[in-house]
Amino acid sequence: MWRWHFYAGIIITPILLLLAITGSVYLFKYDIEAALYKDYYQVEATGERLAPEEQVNIAQNEIEGSVTRYRPGEDPERSAEVAIATEDGTSYTVFVDPYEGTVLGILNDDRRIMDIIEKVHGELMAGTVGDRIVELAACWTIIMIITGLYLWFPRKAKDISGILLPRLKQGRKIMIRDLHAVTGFWWSGGLLLFLLTGMLWTGLWGNSVQNITTMSGAGYPPSIWIGPAPESGVKTEEIADVSWAAEDLPAPRSENLSGRLPVSINDIVASAEEMGVHPTYDIFYPSGETGVFTLSTFPNQAQDEATVHIDQYSGVTLADYRFQDYGFIGKVMALGITTHKGLQFGLINQLFGLVICLGLISMIITGFWMWLKRKPQGNTGAPASDRLIHHKVPFIILIVLAIFFPLVGISLIAVFLFDLLIVQRVPMLRKWLNVKEKRRTD
Repeated sequence: MWRWHFYAGIIITPILLLLAITGSVYLFKYDIEAALYKDYYQVEATGERLAPEEQVNIAQNEIEGSVTRYRPGEDPERSAEVAIATEDGTSYTVFVDPYEGTVLGILNDDRRIMDIIEKVHGELMAGTVGDRIVELAACWTIIMIITGLYLWFPRKAKDISGILLPRLKQGRKIMIRDLHAVTGFWWSGGLLLFLLTGMLWTGLWGNSVQNITTMSGAGYPPSIWIGPAPESGVKTEEIADVSWAAEDLPAPRSENLSGRLPVSINDIVASAEEMGVHPTYDIFYPSGETGVFTLSTFPNQAQDEATVHIDQYSGVTLADYRFQDYGFIGKVMALGITTHKGLQFGLINQLFGLVICLGLISMIITGFWMWLKRKPQGNTGAPASDRLIHHKVPFIILIVLAIFFPLVGISLIAVFLFDLLIVQRVPMLRKWLNVKEKRRTD
């Protein structure tokens, strides 16, 4: 068990450290953006607001391209946002003063600081490959936590020193060991929460959970559709930025039966206000002749989430999917995601997340320090290998995790094959990794 804990830590430490640092920053995304883009966000509420269509036209006069999104702003002193995609695929957000009709600023969406940090945190800015690496790191962090708790579990302790409280006055070595182990115990629950909720965004495990949620009947109830549910191969996440629970929602189609022109953005905004959608909503424009307007909001609290599809010709609501429509699993996941992002419970939530990230950084540093002190020359310092099957509890734990997390199973097979085909045949590697000869399972 010690050996698996050791290797899990050594392999994933660099990625885990990066995730902890970027995660601690991302918890304060909206506070940071409010400070960075204050001149773009804040307006003085004087007089009557211009109609949404006029605001969009003002933005289009600045940048030539197709309007993809409109955000009216959640309060009277917030600017409106108009997203425009140019012919080369670049997306810009134009900030418009809805009272004065002036452009406050323009941002290239690919260069927004917090969005870059989000991409580093979620996929290492490496697309699908980065997503899989992050997922694998998260999976092995769970292994590291479970094996760490197994090693921490007191067997002959007479008091709480070194178990629930670190021993700070018995020398540096014991102090560092206790700071690592005791911090790991106290932080394990919160860290597991953040790992599992973060993995909901991953391409393999997260998508599997989402599919299971939908297929189990915990997905989209018939009541959200105005009429029959659409038979569509297009998912809502492909046409709009929506909440996790709505990503797999089939996107309906607009029908132009009488040669109508599309309704204006003014009508869509009016519909949103009539439906009582949370004011932080965005309106995503139809992507073609059969596309729909999509209202999407996933604000600080999951209970306010909403995804609404509207026919672009008739202005009729085709689907209205809210938090109360989620199944039990969907509600739990939605609450977990807003908690992961530091939003659900306000400042307390942000501080809790920050403490978890800082505790993780502390465990990484103390674990690395212990390894350096323990590591002999010419060897990794890993505990001597033994047949894993002889240790029933660790063996069962790894089997269960391999079933629950597919990438764990794949990586365990890869480790086994690496050991069997390479390590066992290279004496230098066996010595460096402290591996016994003729070993079948580790």
